[in-house]
Amino acid sequence: MKADTTLRTCEQGHEYRKSSDCPTCPVCEGASKPETGWLSRLSSPARNALEHVGITTTEQLSAYSEKEILKLHGIGPASLPKLREALQDSGLAFHKKS
Repeated sequence: MKADTTLRTCEQGHEYRKSSDCPTCPVCEGASKPETGWLSRLSSPARNALEHVGITTTEQLSAYSEKEILKLHGIGPASLPKLREALQDSGLAFHKKS
């Protein structure tokens, strides 16, 4: 156990430790992860980042450029191949902004 973590309890009563100010309970987060679909391929931070700005479909994702998506907190370079694949599977691609 890291010394700089704090013990927290979520609204559902789950106890967990966090080293940041992030209030997300890992138990609740795991229960809310989709079992199928393109969002299920992503890590929780990446999925949350997209959902936070209202991106829940590949059509919505295709309206953004890769650069714009990378600016979202929770999205890193490792997410891009999964996002590209999801778009390609839907016959779409990231928007090419000029």
